Amino acid sequence: MSLLELEDIHTYYGAIHALKGVSLRVEQGEIVTLIGANGAGKTTTLKSISGLLRCRKGRILFDGKNISSMPAHLVHREGIDLVPEGRGIFPRLTVLENLEMGAYLVRDHADIKKRLEYAFGLFPRLRERIDQKGGTLSGGEQQMLATARGLMSDPKILLMDEPSMGLAPVLVDQIFDIIKELNARGTTILLIEQNALMALSVAHRGYVLQTGNIVLSDTAENLRQDEMVRKAYLGV
Repeated sequence: MSLLELEDIHTYYGAIHALKGVSLRVEQGEIVTLIGANGAGKTTTLKSISGLLRCRKGRILFDGKNISSMPAHLVHREGIDLVPEGRGIFPRLTVLENLEMGAYLVRDHADIKKRLEYAFGLFPRLRERIDQKGGTLSGGEQQMLATARGLMSDPKILLMDEPSMGLAPVLVDQIFDIIKELNARGTTILLIEQNALMALSVAHRGYVLQTGNIVLSDTAENLRQDEMVRKAYLGV
């Protein structure tokens, strides 16, 4: 049984048919990437999984449970956390307060402290900025904060939407090193990334999404060698 499985998902924005029968799966311990052009439906897929959008047809199974009609706050309780496009941090809150917001469901203060130490171990820069307002951090630091906040809920799977967007190349490398480290520590990740080459370099498997349809799926290595993928997404 897959940790996450989408079966023939159809999602709409009003009358606009955004996802047209998307099916994919993510196994425990994998990094799976979803690549495609702007407007292909990548973010819509993550919003459908996380309960921010409700699919009209199909099933979303998580850890064997049908979560297709579950509201977002209950999906979060099941162990799914979304690191949104654009980071979505709280700019007027400090780094510590942002992280504490990620653990708002946790009542055990000792557990919160343990999770904070885990986050600071992964992102030492955040410990240095612990009392700084989120909005005054650099773009790379804000992405670190958004990712660390997602980890504060101890999710079973992390959904990451365009983590490298707007970052300088050296920071992109750092973010992807962090993604690999998270996975090495046991975090399952479903990754959306415009930089398809970087995404396929860290993922185990991938799916190609075009205008709401999955048109190709394979191992990341095979997708890197696929002629269509190379021409359309890798700039070869």
